[in-house]
Amino acid sequence: MVIIVGAGPIGLACGIELKKKNIPFLIIEKGCLVNSLFHYPTNMTFFSTSDRLEIGDVPFISHGAKPVRREALEYYRRVAESYALPINYYEKVEKLEGSEGDFTVHTDKDSYQTDQVIVATGFYDLPNKLNVQGEDQDHVFHYYDEPHPYNGQPVVVIGAGNSAVDVALENYRCGADVTMVIREEQLKQTVKYWVLPDIENRIKEGSIKALFNSSVKEIGKDSLIAETPDGEQEIPAKFVFAMTGYKPNYGLLNAFNVKPGDDDAKTPMYNEETMESNNKGVYLAGVVCGGLNTSRWFIENSREHAELIVEDIAGKVEVS
Repeated sequence: MVIIVGAGPIGLACGIELKKKNIPFLIIEKGCLVNSLFHYPTNMTFFSTSDRLEIGDVPFISHGAKPVRREALEYYRRVAESYALPINYYEKVEKLEGSEGDFTVHTDKDSYQTDQVIVATGFYDLPNKLNVQGEDQDHVFHYYDEPHPYNGQPVVVIGAGNSAVDVALENYRCGADVTMVIREEQLKQTVKYWVLPDIENRIKEGSIKALFNSSVKEIGKDSLIAETPDGEQEIPAKFVFAMTGYKPNYGLLNAFNVKPGDDDAKTPMYNEETMESNNKGVYLAGVVCGGLNTSRWFIENSREHAELIVEDIAGKVEVS
């Protein structure tokens, strides 16, 4: 028996590989199917082409050159249904006891005996906080859905990457007065290539205001204070989107006795050939393997984790 924590694309891929080997398993997911993708912006377009997002040899056909969120959600529903994957939804894994061959996974609903555990929890659950006064107010968001509610409002977007750029452009086109606060001297050059010229031109013409080499000092009810090269500036801010990135759930990794490395990214310890962590019998799959370096692994380059893990687990089953 194997427990997979997380029903994202890589968790599903692990389940598919286990099913091919006739190894019993259960996927436990704290939210809905592909929960992180569900919480992506409503109008999001993926950087990757649809074929790079495929798992389980199930074709992913999108209407455009690059798929959108709605198409991805439909695709992964079809994958889960095609393979009849056993998934417990809305059940939060809390801790792990025992050792390989005799693990007990405890959730907020039940406990499960299992031989091995695969952690495929991604990184989208915990935002990187600004740690400034006023950040916890109701009009400050670390996630974004769609622009309609912010029409006609002064909106501040914090960040320089894809998420920040998408939020800024969508809100500008929906009639919001948008200001970006950017810590670096320029936008990240990893911004989607078909979007980068758009945002640069909007900033150049003044349609979207941008404060570079700047940071937020304090967030008030209707404005915020930014530290800029020209000193402190008060910026109208009815809504604030802090698109400052996310990080893995280190609390859960610690509960599973998976140790972070000594590098700046706090990369969890694992064997790259088998994906087995320092805790024997606990495997890591997908984006969680990158630690704080959340741009190292994506769906398209971590699909192979499932094969590496299941091959190693299958060898143990055969030995036993």
